[in-house]
Amino acid sequence: MRLILGSISPRRKEILSFFSIPFEQLSPHFDEGKIHFEGDPIAYAQTLSSGKAASLVPSNPEAVIFAADTVVYKDGKLMEKPADEDEALKMLTELNGSWHTVYTAVTARCGEEESTTCAETKIQFHRVSQEDLLHYHQAFNGLDKAGGYGIQRSGSLIVKRMEGCFYNVMGLPISATCEVLQDRGINLWHYLG
Repeated sequence: MRLILGSISPRRKEILSFFSIPFEQLSPHFDEGKIHFEGDPIAYAQTLSSGKAASLVPSNPEAVIFAADTVVYKDGKLMEKPADEDEALKMLTELNGSWHTVYTAVTARCGEEESTTCAETKIQFHRVSQEDLLHYHQAFNGLDKAGGYGIQRSGSLIVKRMEGCFYNVMGLPISATCEVLQDRGINLWHYLG
């Protein structure tokens, strides 16, 4: 069965590559700007994930298309990918020393049949000095990451506590991925290694 990862994210590609299943990587043709946040981060992420997957169906009607969307949510406010360096630093400052939640919705679709779910991870950042926050900001490109930060490698230094899936914070929760792909006939347990 042909599997398409509807994302150009190197992190999502890396995580899906943990499994031996072959897949292609395509950029979805979906305008995320048309979707407005109406207060529910799960519904919002699922709408985006579903839209990304659906956008690739017309040109790949027989394939299983897998897409995802990650958002950061704190105190009723959504933090997606920052528009520029200033916004990324502002996000880090808002998250400094406090809890927030990362939601990643995943969708697997084949033709008109679709499965979607959402994973949730709670993160608490250490309270760090503005100088250390600036070092972190300069060391990691946060422009392509929801909330303006990455948890992988030495970027994890900023994290004090985590409740939930680590890979969810990287952009692809493994258990949720397994669930929706299995609904579409792909069992990741058969592709270990």
